[in-house]
Amino acid sequence: MPEFVDSTVREIDERLRELREEATRLQAARAALTGARARRGRPAGSGRQGTRPAPRPAASRQTTGTNRASGRNTRATQALELVQARPGITIPQLADAMKIQPNHLYRVLRRLASQGQVKRDGQGWRPA
Repeated sequence: MPEFVDSTVREIDERLRELREEATRLQAARAALTGARARRGRPAGSGRQGTRPAPRPAASRQTTGTNRASGRNTRATQALELVQARPGITIPQLADAMKIQPNHLYRVLRRLASQGQVKRDGQGWRPA
């Protein structure tokens, strides 16, 4: 009986391996047809069940970059308003006020500076 179980487990493992390879090929083909990039990492549902935390509700997610619905760059707008209200504010202070990580703000402020809306003043930022 143990031989039957072992051989059946090996057959199941082999079939699962084949199915994973086929899923990868199908995802690449789908991406090529739709013009989307193939996703990296494991296919959805390939991990252990129950280990992924539940997604947060959309209202509590922090958005970054462009607000596609309204066409506004909300982080840049928010940062610009804070710089205008508190000239000389630093990136860590901005991040704290905006309740986000500071690493994103370096890019946002560099873009605002290239657009001539803010300028660097030592460690802080001022309206241009």
